[in-house]
Amino acid sequence: MKILNTKYRLLALIFMASFVNISFAQEGTVIINQDKEITQLLDIKTEINSSENTANRYKIQIYSGNRSEAEKAQSTFKSLDIDLLSKLVYETPNYKIWVGNFRDRLEADRALKKVKTKFPAAFIF
Repeated sequence: MKILNTKYRLLALIFMASFVNISFAQEGTVIINQDKEITQLLDIKTEINSSENTANRYKIQIYSGNRSEAEKAQSTFKSLDIDLLSKLVYETPNYKIWVGNFRDRLEADRALKKVKTKFPAAFIF
């Protein structure tokens, strides 16, 4: 009797498994209706990202104040051996130290993490 029940269970399991394959075998087509302006916007974004201006999109400011302190901050930064260029900029009435030229925010955030060890007030702009 047990062998008979086991055979019926096995037969029922095989029968149900064959229907599972049939029920999930679906085919169809997908039609995407999108506005033509989306393609134009993507082209504009691609053009902006490939232009030469992308290298100057993000910078880090490590100091803003008088000239002598700005020069000290710049020399301190150069002694850190971080492979970034620093630039002394005068914007009335302060001298500022700007560091790096980053294409995207992620790259700037990674550099900011290194810079903040010595300059905790540094920020991305």
